[in-house]
Amino acid sequence: MSKVRVLVLRVAGTNCDMETAYAFERAGAEAEQVHINRILDGTRKLTEYEILAVPGGFSYGDDIAAGTVLANQLSIQLGEEIKSFLEEGKLVIGICNGFQALVKAGFLPAGLGRKPGLATLAFNDSGKFEDRWVYLEVEDTKCVFLDGIERLYLPVAHAEGKFMVPKGEMLEELGRKGQIALRYVNAQGERDGYPWNPNGSMGNVAGICDETGRIFGLMPHPERHVESFHHPRWTRAGLAEEGEGLAIFRNAVRFAETL
Repeated sequence: MSKVRVLVLRVAGTNCDMETAYAFERAGAEAEQVHINRILDGTRKLTEYEILAVPGGFSYGDDIAAGTVLANQLSIQLGEEIKSFLEEGKLVIGICNGFQALVKAGFLPAGLGRKPGLATLAFNDSGKFEDRWVYLEVEDTKCVFLDGIERLYLPVAHAEGKFMVPKGEMLEELGRKGQIALRYVNAQGERDGYPWNPNGSMGNVAGICDETGRIFGLMPHPERHVESFHHPRWTRAGLAEEGEGLAIFRNAVRFAETL
C-alpha cells in the first residue's frame, strides 16, 4: 500500500514547514513541502494528496494581521480546490499561523460552509509574544486528529492567539457540537488564567475543529514535541517512547489510510 501523501503548504514567512513535514514522516506518511505558487500555477494539485497541512510561522510577515494575507489566498484563490479536497473526505490541519489563516479564511469553525467572521484569533492579553509550554485538555470532540488522546503538553509561540467569538452563546454551541477540541489547563488539569492560558482565549480554547472533525486548527505546536527529547524536562524526567505531539500526526495518517 502506498504511503499517505501530505502537502505542507509554504509561503513567504512560513518557518515550521520542515518540522511539520518531519512529524508526518515520523508518523508514516510521505510529506512534501510545497510553495503556494506551485499550487496556483498548476505544478502541484491538491488532488495528489490526502492531507493538507498549513504550518506555523509569520506568513507574509503578518503585515496586516496574523494569517490574513494567506487566508485571502486560501479563500479566494484556492477556495474551490480546498472545497473539492474536503468533499472527498480528506484532512486539513492548521498549526499556529495556519490556524489563524484557516479561521480568517472561514474554514474554521464553519468547514465547507466557509464563513469568515465567526471567530478570530486576536492579540494576547499579555500584550506580548508568548513562548512557553502549556498543558492541554482534550475535550469531548469530533476531531479525528485527537482520537484516543486525553491530555497534551506542547509549546506555544505566538502574539495573536486569543480565540474569540462574537457571543458567549456561540462558544457554548461549538462545545455542544463537539467542535472545541483543546482547552488550556493548569498542571492539575483545571482551567485557569495566565500563564496557563497564555493568551486569554475565551473558554480557554486552544484548538477547534469543524463539524466533521476533519478540519483541525490549534495554536500550540505538536510538531515541536514529536521526539521525547523535545520535552523541556527530559533530562530530569527521563525519556518517554515518543513526544506527545506525535499522536496527532499518527491519528491523521491512520485516518487518511482509510480514504
